[in-house]
Amino acid sequence: MDPFHFTEIPEFYHNRNGNDNVICAKLREQARFLFLNRLSKETIQNEELQQLWLLLEKNVHTLSNEMNDDQKINYLEFQQIRQQLNPDSKLKKYFSATIFTQLLSEHQSLSSSSLSSIQSTGGKISILTFFRYVMRKIWLQQARVSLSFWDSSANGYLTRLDLENYIRQLIPTLTKLNNMDKSYYPFYICVATRKFFFILDPHKHNRIRIIDVLFSGLLDDLLELRNNGDGYDHNDSNNHQPHHHQQQQQQTTNTGNRNQSIIDNFNWFSAANTIRLYNMYIDLDDDHNGMISKLELRKFGNFNELFVEQLFDVCMTYNKEIDFKTFIDIILALENRKEIQSQHFFFTILDINHCHYLDDYVLRYFFKAIENQMRRQGQEPIRFDDFSNEIYDMIRPQKHSRRIYFDDLVASGHADTIISILIDFNGFYAYENRDSNIRLRNANNRPMSPMLNS
Repeated sequence: MDPFHFTEIPEFYHNRNGNDNVICAKLREQARFLFLNRLSKETIQNEELQQLWLLLEKNVHTLSNEMNDDQKINYLEFQQIRQQLNPDSKLKKYFSATIFTQLLSEHQSLSSSSLSSIQSTGGKISILTFFRYVMRKIWLQQARVSLSFWDSSANGYLTRLDLENYIRQLIPTLTKLNNMDKSYYPFYICVATRKFFFILDPHKHNRIRIIDVLFSGLLDDLLELRNNGDGYDHNDSNNHQPHHHQQQQQQTTNTGNRNQSIIDNFNWFSAANTIRLYNMYIDLDDDHNGMISKLELRKFGNFNELFVEQLFDVCMTYNKEIDFKTFIDIILALENRKEIQSQHFFFTILDINHCHYLDDYVLRYFFKAIENQMRRQGQEPIRFDDFSNEIYDMIRPQKHSRRIYFDDLVASGHADTIISILIDFNGFYAYENRDSNIRLRNANNRPMSPMLNS
């Protein structure tokens, strides 16, 4: 019997909860809610962290004869502090030899440290480093529980709708958004959600793992919009640190506050960024129909018109126009060309034959627009062979000398340059005139001769 002969198409996907009745589904959901609620209550609270810092500060003064800015303790002192905790304290699990060795290795660059060698060499860790480690672990636990409440499938993933709901309920706690008009909230939620999915879901599975959200750093950037600005949603570490640490951090804060508005502008999740993107979209929408056409998008930059055609063929469109969501994806790709997610986005668009590689046919297709642009500028077009050979020399494909696979593009280290050459006339001219640009920069940076100085 032919093992590949089937009387019917086999089922490749099994819905975990597909056959449950309504009562079972509600029971399971209620059980999950109670479980997450119990985990939330079991997490270490702000008061316990305050007590931990006071205990660390008290013992470092008692156990150490030194008084310096970076107060440290050795392993024996570390264990003595553990013994002073309440017998049922949940903080005791952080006073382990494994954690002490890990922190010691990170700060002293020790490849391996046994417990005996730590004691014999007098290895010490900073109490501030240890306290921040504990805070980070607690924050990760709290954030994971908080995100899990919005996991509609209970599979450890968030869909777009799940994440949108999470951000929507989070907005009132983001105090740096207080001055943003509420009419911008839907756009803010869109901008924030698209960032998460652009980075964490480049292959368009329409779901992202909660664990990836936690360790991507994106949630930290989002929570920086709270009062304390440290990304933690439950306490301010400055209140728990010794006076001399507070003085140092206050000096840093005073210096940083002068540029706070500039820093906020660079945070994708800031209100200023959402307003910037909204205004950009409105300015491009000439006919005020709420959508962007090919002609309107070409105003945004000096794009290769064939790239724009391909972009609208690949991306989600409505009556051959793109909406605000797709526009945000395009902006994310354009502003992050050095990131692998952006490179994958553009490679999918440039792969006009859907063969998973770029060859002479593809390069010639986009070269036609470059050739026409040069003629319109009154310039003599370059030869295609010179153009393509230059690209292949930069990429150095491994599998086939005249085929550029995505792995080849990434491994070359020139992916952003190649993408700019193919999609943007400005990128092409910048590369074409790179030698003269380098000479111009060198001339501007060259010190003046004594004769000119005189």
